[in-house]
Amino acid sequence: MTSTLFSMITVLLFCVFAVVEVVESGIGVNWGTVALHKLSPETVVDLLKDNKIEKVKLFDADPDVLKALMGSGIEVMVGIPNEMLAVLSSSASVADLWVSQNVSRYMVKGGVNIKYVAVGNEPFLTSYSGQYQSYVFPALTNLQQSLAKGNLAGMVKLVVPCNADAYESSLPSQGAFRPELAQIMMQIVSFLSSNGSPFVVNIYPFLSLYGNSDFPQDYAFFEGTTHPVVDGPNVYYNAYDGNFDTLLAALSKIGYGHMPIVIGEIGWPTDGALGANLSAARLFNKGLVNRVLSNKGTPLRPGVPPMDVYLFSLLDEGAKSVLPGNFERHWGIFSFDGQAKYSLNLGNGLLKNAKDVHYLPSRWCVANPTRDLSAVANHFKLACSFADCTTLNYGGSCNGIGEKGNISYAFNGYYQLQKQNPRTCEFDGLGIVTFRDPSVGDCRFLVGVTDGKSSGFRLNSGRIVSSLIIFGGIFTVVV
Repeated sequence: MTSTLFSMITVLLFCVFAVVEVVESGIGVNWGTVALHKLSPETVVDLLKDNKIEKVKLFDADPDVLKALMGSGIEVMVGIPNEMLAVLSSSASVADLWVSQNVSRYMVKGGVNIKYVAVGNEPFLTSYSGQYQSYVFPALTNLQQSLAKGNLAGMVKLVVPCNADAYESSLPSQGAFRPELAQIMMQIVSFLSSNGSPFVVNIYPFLSLYGNSDFPQDYAFFEGTTHPVVDGPNVYYNAYDGNFDTLLAALSKIGYGHMPIVIGEIGWPTDGALGANLSAARLFNKGLVNRVLSNKGTPLRPGVPPMDVYLFSLLDEGAKSVLPGNFERHWGIFSFDGQAKYSLNLGNGLLKNAKDVHYLPSRWCVANPTRDLSAVANHFKLACSFADCTTLNYGGSCNGIGEKGNISYAFNGYYQLQKQNPRTCEFDGLGIVTFRDPSVGDCRFLVGVTDGKSSGFRLNSGRIVSSLIIFGGIFTVVV
């Protein structure tokens, strides 16, 4: 072998290994805005930058949020709500308008680094009974044409975040898409592959544990288990690996086993249910981050981790629907006011709190200790129909504070939401303002923030969803 040829081979090998070395998983976050007390978008962007979080996934294209992200360099996945899929699938001009207003407008010098557009959010959930199924692929097609018209098709990729219930199996190697999704998944995956897009999947070991009393608790985490799943030569010690490889098997069955994968949502809630607490959330997310940063991969794809992993979520969202469970409002690694709930290192040091958050004065509304509270039920119901009372439920951090504590918590939630208007603590004389923090242990009585907008009525779908909750004999409707 000549020295020249040897040198060429050495250079080629160096380039190959250099390429492999830089392909590492990135850790991003989901930024949802269905909140009662909202930090300003600028404060949240500063929080992302201070924590060196370089990727963020949105559920819509809020112009205030996108304006705040301009010039930040943060890689963004913009979302299109499921409710928009029908009109986008039926009208190319609507798709053109959406891309123009929500992508092209921000893809300018010093603008927003939009990498993905998420077309719908878990549109194939079994609970939707197929209502969005026929719209997804036509919407993808129209939006792709719109991106091409704007000369953005090479820079912005369309994706379809799917819940893990899109596929099923008793063992990972037998994974397959649900039979009713077989045709549409073949269309979508083929489309994604031909356009250089990854498959985005949301994986929630917590929900597997929450919904199945027989699910081994230690299998939901990354510390090993006494109940491993044996699948031929492969042994699975955690739900994440098993779920990921079930998807790989499903993709392989339709000819796309090498499809790049992004984890669109994964996390652990800190309140609102048994098993949803600070220590469990920290344990899960710490294990997840260590796993992602190790680039270990899974038994069916060793050494090849997902392209990116987006933690769910950045902040608590106190106005989300509680139909899936009261934990829905407590997924944040930060509380609503941008304060880290527990120590966590995302690879860039421990989480740092949001800076320059402006709070209302340190005062709270509580039950008046001198009054008979026997007629409080309607006031309690009113307060919790606006404020978030989910922590009072069984398994919640405020479940054990007693009936008077429950009343005070509800009154204070309403009072803070109303910007501490003195009249909103009256409750026919049953409420009283105090300057002494009534928080007890892990049960935190919040003080509202003033640097953002407050809105306790908007859910993802724009509809009010009610569910009946009982606290110690007191009834309330949470919207």
